[in-house]
Formats: sequence, C-alpha cells, structure tokens
Amino acid sequence: MASVEWRSIPTVLYPQEILDKAFSRASGQADLVEDPDKYHRVRKQMNRMVQSACDVATKTLNSYVNRWPSLNALTEFDRALVDAAVGCDDYKKNLSALQWAAERSQRISGEAQAKILRLRDIDGFHKARRHAYGRLSSVIDQISPQIMWLGESRDILRKLPSLDPLEPCIVVAGSPNVGKSALIGALSSGEPQVASYPFTTKQLHLGHFTHRRRVYQMVDTPGLLDRPMAERNQIEMQAIAALENTGDIVLFLIDRSGESTTPINEQESLLSEVRGLIPGREVLVVGSKSDILDGIPETDEYRISSVTGDGLEEIRSKLIEIIAADEISDPLTLPDHWPREDSG
Repeated sequence: MASVEWRSIPTVLYPQEILDKAFSRASGQADLVEDPDKYHRVRKQMNRMVQSACDVATKTLNSYVNRWPSLNALTEFDRALVDAAVGCDDYKKNLSALQWAAERSQRISGEAQAKILRLRDIDGFHKARRHAYGRLSSVIDQISPQIMWLGESRDILRKLPSLDPLEPCIVVAGSPNVGKSALIGALSSGEPQVASYPFTTKQLHLGHFTHRRRVYQMVDTPGLLDRPMAERNQIEMQAIAALENTGDIVLFLIDRSGESTTPINEQESLLSEVRGLIPGREVLVVGSKSDILDGIPETDEYRISSVTGDGLEEIRSKLIEIIAADEISDPLTLPDHWPREDSG
C-alpha cells in the first residue's frame, strides 16, 4: 500500500457555496441556447439549466468521495490515525451521505427534465426548473452537517504524517518532556514542531535519516501519560495508534534528570505498558539528557544528549543494526518497490 498524502485532500466548499456554484454555472448554460422560437428556446434553456445545476452538484460531491482516501485502502496505521483523529465510523458515514446526495441530485435532474418535456407552456417550464432547484437546495441542506464535518476534519487530517510502508520506521515514545522531538531533530533532517501544551508535541510528526540510500523514518509520538486507556485524550490515542500499528522498532526515552514532568516510576510503568501493547516488537530503552545527569547513577544501557550530541551516532548505528533493512537474502533479487527498467 502506498503512503497517504493527507495534504492532497481537497478543500470542501460550504453548502451554500456548492449551490452558488451550481446555479451560477446553470445560468451561463442558458445563455448558450439559441432558437428563434421562444417556446422551444425556453424549454431548452430550462432543461439545460436543471441538468447543469445538478451535474455540478453531483460532480462536486463525488469529487470529495473519490478524492478522500478509502479506509479499506489504508494501512492499519493510517486507519488507526483516522480513528483517533476524527473517527472511522463518522468518516465513512459522512462520505456516504455525500454519495447519497450526489445520486439524489442526478435523480432530480432526470425527473425534472422528463417533466419539462411533458409540459406545454412556458410558465410551466419555469416552474419545473424552480421546483428542481428547490429540491436540489433541500438535498444539499439536508447534508449540510456532513459537509461541515468534512471541512473541519480536512483541517485535522492534513496535519497527519504520511509514512511509506515500504521503508523502515522507528517509533519514538515516552512520557511528556523527555526529549523525543529534540532527539528526532538531532538525528534526522525533519524539524518536528515543538509546543508546550498539553504535551511538548501537538501531533504526530515525522523525521528521517538516510543510510545507504535507504530512508529510515522516525515517528515522533505525543507524550503519553501513565493512566488508563479510557482516560486518554485524542492526542494520546494517536500515539497509541503509532505504537500498535507501525514501526520496526520502538525507541523509548526515559528522562532520569528530574526535569521531566512525569516521575520516574510512572515512566517505567508506561514502559511496561508499551511493551505489553507490542509484545512482538523490540523496544530499545534510551536514557535522555545525559548532559545534565551529574551525580545521577547511569542505569540505562544507552544514554544520549540531543544538546551535546553524545551517544547519537551509537544509537543511529544500533537502530540500523536491529532493523537490518540492508540485509539481502538473495543478491539477485531487488526489493519489490525498487525501480526497474523493462529490458523487454
């Protein structure tokens, strides 16, 4: 499965903007009709206006349905992110509402055109067109809450990271303020956004480094708190999604310096929970902020400082070794996603 480009999700027009677009386009179509006989000219105009307005509404709604990623085509990680961010059930329900409205719009067009063909007076043509416009407006108004939901959700989904499932991935986890964003900033070419409410990282962010032409992705999860799953907020659930559904390895940071807002016993309890969430995946525990640990016993096998750079290259090498993405079982076989030239 290819990675999802969340930023490519199209802008969603407001309900009234959809109607204005449809009726404006329809008025332009009426001006294109030429017929010296007024009776036939008006009938053609009203017929074309109804068809044009409904076509614009249908195409606009269907463009949202078709250009928003299908949940069935997403990786487990991306589906989990969608569920944590906006809810998969709401996602499907609201897109389905737009699909229903698009189908309804086409039915209105067909029924109105058939009615216009049966009528025999100019006033009746105008009334049939106005009636069709009213029905179309009613349909758009009926799905107005769903359209507004999609517009708001687009702003949320566009902030989600896009991961390439074919490249190695490292999930960086830990309690708030233990140095996750600083580590990724020091190791990779990415620049994770750092903000101090309610966690140091507001959303999941993605950095990477390259080794032997292979990109190693690093997912910066929001700080998790040592509390029951039911009490966790939406941002924490995004971090859980990252832990459970992606990554070749989890790099868990522990801050023993005393600067962390989470006591060390709660950090260690969280570490136990993380291991329970992903029993089949290796967890590399790393002590952070080694530059301010004077007098504090070093109990972790690996220690790093994103400020001084101490231990960073050792950790990078260890991650590459554990993931073993460069190992080739068959030297004559390239990975499935590598580009090939057709010799035939």
